[in-house]
Amino acid sequence: MRKQAAACAFVLWTLAPGILGAETTPEEFEAKLGYQTGTVTLSGGIATLRVPPSFRYIGPEGSRRLLNEAWGNPKEAAQDVLGMLIPSGVSPLSEEGWGIVITFDEDGYVDDADAAKMDYAKLLRQMQEQTTAANEQRRKQGFDPVRLVGWAEPPSYDAAAHKIYWAKELAFGTNTDHTLNYNIRILGRRGVLVLNAVAGMHQLAAIRSEARNVLSAVDLNEGHRYTDYLPGKDKAAEYGIAGLILGAAAAKTGLLKGLWLGALAFKKLIIAGGVAVVAFLKRVLGGRQGDQRNA
Repeated sequence: MRKQAAACAFVLWTLAPGILGAETTPEEFEAKLGYQTGTVTLSGGIATLRVPPSFRYIGPEGSRRLLNEAWGNPKEAAQDVLGMLIPSGVSPLSEEGWGIVITFDEDGYVDDADAAKMDYAKLLRQMQEQTTAANEQRRKQGFDPVRLVGWAEPPSYDAAAHKIYWAKELAFGTNTDHTLNYNIRILGRRGVLVLNAVAGMHQLAAIRSEARNVLSAVDLNEGHRYTDYLPGKDKAAEYGIAGLILGAAAAKTGLLKGLWLGALAFKKLIIAGGVAVVAFLKRVLGGRQGDQRNA
């Protein structure tokens, strides 16, 4: 089974013999991840995370170890990770283990003026077109084509908190077990705090419940908040809410920053670049942004 994840996403993992080294047991490896509970300040003081009771937090170093050494990601896949949230009820090294990876996209202030008039059906069609267009590059690189089936949960934007979440259902190749891609974004003064998760569709109910807990548990700190933006002085993003979501089907899921593929048959995550995909999607996204500004 292959699953697509964001530049920072989570993937299920069953420990493969020898992946952690002959002298390291799963228990020993997990004990060194540096689990934390309570209140955590993310790197650079950008945000405060009140770790929900159902989660444990691991910092950048522990996250890199888990993503690279246990889940089999290349080093560049974890270099910008601020931390991860790991469910306290299961081991991240077990088949049912999962986690939420946290990063920050410093693209600038995202104007949310278009949120209230969003046509999510139209946006979904645009995302499906992007995904289909990228499949030729995926085939050339030896990967299964991807089909965006639809919304697993349509976008929901909290205009007061400047937080948005949505989920997509993805199908890889001929596999009948579809993939769930859950996205959480918190808008800020200089960019967007990104929390990404990928799992099987059968986990939608559990992840939906946990995602709401996470949404209420993390906030940007003073000086980094959406309301701290200084027009004319701070950088503004070249897209609005539609571009943010549309970008999540491209750049934010790795189609502009490399093709992210979760290969669950081997229980690991793989990344591969695609220059042609980068050029194509930049043109598409740029055109869409122009359409939005002219609308």
